[in-house]
Amino acid sequence: VLEAVRQYGCALYYAAQPLKADRELVLEAVRQDGDALRAAADLLRADRELVLEAVRQNGEALSVAAEPLKADRELVLHAVRQNGQAWEYAAQSLDADPLLTRSSVAANPFAVHGAKSPVC
Repeated sequence: VLEAVRQYGCALYYAAQPLKADRELVLEAVRQDGDALRAAADLLRADRELVLEAVRQNGEALSVAAEPLKADRELVLHAVRQNGQAWEYAAQSLDADPLLTRSSVAANPFAVHGAKSPVC
């Protein structure tokens, strides 16, 4: 299974439930494809290091991160720099953060329509 997720991270979707809770296996999967976080056990979606790896690879992985991590400014910044649209999954407490707004729009100019604070 390890070799499979190293080549295709989303192979994790087809792994047995206990393997979806194996931190090292999930870490390898999200390094290859951040979207593999969707298949991870809930407990691992709260693991900051693992989620950070996932959003660096695919900002949309923020959508399935544990709620407290969606309020982690550094983690959200990595997510929106990778994919400006990821900002829609950030905690409301970050809505007025101008750095996140600029980073989101820089990554995706169309994100300006969903900007939560002034872009300039």
